[in-house]
Amino acid sequence: MLRIVLPQRAARSFQRRRTMEKIKMKTPLVEMDGDEMTRIIWQMIKDELLSPFIELNTEYYDLGLKHRNDTDDQVTVDAAEATKKYGVAVKCATITPNAARMPEYNLKEMWKSPNGTIRAILDGTVFRAPIIVKGIEPYVRTWKKPITIARHAYGDVYKNVEMKIPGPGKCELVYTGEDGTEMRETVHEYDGPGIAQGMHNLNASIESFARSCLNYGLDTKQDVWFATKDTISKKYDHTFKDIFQEIFEAEYAERYKEAGIEYFYTLIDDAVARVMRSEGGYIWACKNYDGDVMSDMVATAFGSLAMMTSVLVSPHGYYEYEAAHGTVQRHYYKHLAGEETSTNSVATIFAWTGALRKRGELDGSRELMTFADKLEAATLKTIEDGKMTRDLALLTTLPDPVVCTTEQFIREIRKTLEKSL
Repeated sequence: MLRIVLPQRAARSFQRRRTMEKIKMKTPLVEMDGDEMTRIIWQMIKDELLSPFIELNTEYYDLGLKHRNDTDDQVTVDAAEATKKYGVAVKCATITPNAARMPEYNLKEMWKSPNGTIRAILDGTVFRAPIIVKGIEPYVRTWKKPITIARHAYGDVYKNVEMKIPGPGKCELVYTGEDGTEMRETVHEYDGPGIAQGMHNLNASIESFARSCLNYGLDTKQDVWFATKDTISKKYDHTFKDIFQEIFEAEYAERYKEAGIEYFYTLIDDAVARVMRSEGGYIWACKNYDGDVMSDMVATAFGSLAMMTSVLVSPHGYYEYEAAHGTVQRHYYKHLAGEETSTNSVATIFAWTGALRKRGELDGSRELMTFADKLEAATLKTIEDGKMTRDLALLTTLPDPVVCTTEQFIREIRKTLEKSL
C-alpha cells in the first residue's frame, strides 16, 4: 500500500480545506453577465475565487449584446426588475453599441446603454470610488483617502434637444401647460448662423438623487459635498441646490449631527479647488455631466479606471454593483486570436465583493460579509506583494513587479485568499 506522509503543517491545511463547508447564501443576488474580455474574467472569478468557497445563489441574466439583441433588450428590463425583487445585483461590463457594432453582432437596432436602462428603472445614483493600494500612488500628493463621485445619471445634456440655426432669426424656449397656458423665453436673437440646445430635468429625479447621496453618506459615514453653478444658472442649477437643502434640513440634519458628519453646498469651481487641496474621504455629489467628467478625472489621478468601484444606489434600497470600466475590447480580440492577455480584474472582483457584502448585510450573514472583506484584502495583498497585471506594473512604485497574465493574476489572488481562510 502506498502511504503519503505530509508535513504536520501541510496536513492541517489539507484537513481544513477538506472539511471546510462552503458559505451558504440565504437570498439570491441578481447576476448580470456581460461582454468581451470582462465576460471571460467574470467566469474566471466565479471558478477560482467564488464557487470553491461559496454556494453561489444567483438569479442569472445574460446581458451580453447577442442575447440582448435576441430578446429585443427585454433581458435588461427583466434584470432590473429582478434587482427590485431581491435588492442586490452584480453586473459585468457590457457593450453599448455604436454604428461599427451593428454588422459585427448583426443587430436589429442600436440598443441603448444597459446601464442607462437599469438606472432609469431603479431610479438610482452612481457612486464611484478609487481602490487604494500600496504601490499605486495618487498623482495628487495630498490625496490619502478615496474620493467618491456621486453622479446624477438623468437628464441635462444627455437628454438634450439640439438645433443648428441656419441664419438670422429668433430662438425661443416655450412651455405649453395642459390647460393651454403658455410660458415663453427668448433664448437668443441671431444675426447669423449658430447653434441652440435645450435641456431638462425633473424635480422627482433630483429628489431621488439627493436622498441617495444623503443615505450613502450615512451608510459610509462620510461628509457629502454638493456643487453646481447656481450663481449663473439661477433657475436650473438653483433648483438642484434648493431641493438638496430642503431634503437635508427636513429629513437628515439630525441624523448627520448624530453621525458626526456634514452636508454642505458650494459652487462647482470652488469644489474643484477644495478637492485638489483635500486629503479625500468624502462623497462629492455632481450633476450628470460634472459627474461624468470628474469621475474619470478622479479615477485617472488615483491610478486607473480598472481600480475603481461603482455602485448604483436607489433611494428605495436597491443596490447594483459593477466595474467602472468597459469590456476591454482590444484584449478580447487578442484572447480570440489565442494571444496572452494581462487584463486587470480588480474592479470586477470588487463588484462581486460589494454585492456579496451587501447581500450578507441585508441577510444578517456575517460569514458572507467576512468572506467579501477577505477576498478584497487578498486582492490588494497580491498587488502589494508585487504580483500584478501589466497596467499596474507600469504605474507601480514597488520594485521589480511580476507581470501576470489575466488568469495567473486571479490564481495568485486565490493562493493569497486560501492562506487567510
